[in-house]
Amino acid sequence: MNKIFFSTLLYLTITTIAHSQTLHLYGGKNHDVYLGCLNCDEYNSDSIWNTYGTYGSKYNTNSIWNAYGTYGSKYNLYSPWNAYSSDPPVVVDKDGKFYGYFTVNAYKEKRADFDLALTIYKYYDLIMDDVSKWYDKIFE
Repeated sequence: MNKIFFSTLLYLTITTIAHSQTLHLYGGKNHDVYLGCLNCDEYNSDSIWNTYGTYGSKYNTNSIWNAYGTYGSKYNLYSPWNAYSSDPPVVVDKDGKFYGYFTVNAYKEKRADFDLALTIYKYYDLIMDDVSKWYDKIFE
């Protein structure tokens, strides 16, 4: 990947994050299963970027990075990575303000389309292989 791309990506991501709330993912039928913090740093225990935490681990049941779990499988109805999912996770802030559905399904109405989400959608399969490396690319 070239440096101009990542410099642009970094600028867009930082701009988006600097002007937004802390964003959280909730999944499941009623969106009542906490899936982690989308834009928290890699040391936050609730962060999807913390590979040692519940939500950043590729082995945890409630991690979007667990390719064999409910929320990380390309085939599960509740996974953001299912291109046909009609019930993917939602993105909300601490007050419950809705920021969209977190999904690679480009046809899902009210899909989260802010820069960080779009970047994750585009590279999620690569991110799964090395979450911490991608955290560094996206946020630093």
